[in-house]
Amino acid sequence: MATLFSRYGTSMVKIGIVGGTGYTGVELLRILANHPDVEVACVTSRGEAGRNVAELFPSLRGFVDVAFTEPDPALLRTCDLVFFATPNGTAMQSAPELLAAGVKVIDLAADFRISDVALWEQWYGMTHACPQVLGDAVYGLPEINRESIRKAQLVANPGCYPTATILGFLPLVEEGIIDTSALVADCKSGVSGAGRGASVPTLMAECGESFKAYGVAGHRHLPEIRQVLGRAMSGEPGLTFVPHLVPMIRGILATLYGRLVKEGVDLQAVYEERYRDEPFVDVMPPGSLPETRYVRGSNRCQIAIHRPGDGDTLVVLSAIDNLVKGAAGQAVHNMNLMCGLPETAGLTSVALSP
Repeated sequence: MATLFSRYGTSMVKIGIVGGTGYTGVELLRILANHPDVEVACVTSRGEAGRNVAELFPSLRGFVDVAFTEPDPALLRTCDLVFFATPNGTAMQSAPELLAAGVKVIDLAADFRISDVALWEQWYGMTHACPQVLGDAVYGLPEINRESIRKAQLVANPGCYPTATILGFLPLVEEGIIDTSALVADCKSGVSGAGRGASVPTLMAECGESFKAYGVAGHRHLPEIRQVLGRAMSGEPGLTFVPHLVPMIRGILATLYGRLVKEGVDLQAVYEERYRDEPFVDVMPPGSLPETRYVRGSNRCQIAIHRPGDGDTLVVLSAIDNLVKGAAGQAVHNMNLMCGLPETAGLTSVALSP
């Protein structure tokens, strides 16, 4: 393979991370620490500026030797690619300037996921700062947008629930196998999905030994899932999406339901063929029951399809690590594609078990 060069002539791709103190930020640093083709040039944090990254996250000692800095647009403009591991509403303030300077941008929040500005503003409760950029953003799910991601300068990294849900439903929707007017996504996530900020609902005494639904009346990931599945079927699906919080740290298990409308279909073969060449989707053997522990720490999505009692209800189980395939790992996959690097570079870690 030819040597890959950054736009500044070096042999390493120069990376910036805005917002390096949250769970997705430190997960990015963990993955990039073992990436053979990148150099982490700067990691920003207003609250931790001047402090060494490994001092805040001792797990990175000996792997990451960089200090947090204040967000500096001039420094970020010297990077080849910048990740925004920031709250919703942050990336859209800075992305236009970086894009104009030729920097590639991956936003791990939701600023560029929904193409309809009015719909985005309705669900996120703020005015979009750069609606003119939305049309250029590519939705960063490689399993459906690989070639567009390769050519993109701005990528909207998918949400964690949408990743598990879309990958689980996608083959059925693409092939017209299920009734898309009444899909059900019953999803459970570990508490790291709520972020690293202190919050009473995610205190151990509040969520430990308990299990609850939330966002039943409407969750921000609902329009994102509808948008992507709608493009796959040329029309918006009817979808009931209910997320749940479970007292574990990592992982999402999506249990997906749909009514079969085509008989005589080898469902296992449909899934195996759809994901045959996908390095991070594992279609498990018939009868399998994916668990979040089987993907913990890895960039894999494990999927199994069931037809209870040979009836007309299909049940798809889709498991991911919400911080890896649901966030930082998928972002690195997108980075690899955008920068012409090997797709799986830095992402071949085997899941942690037990």
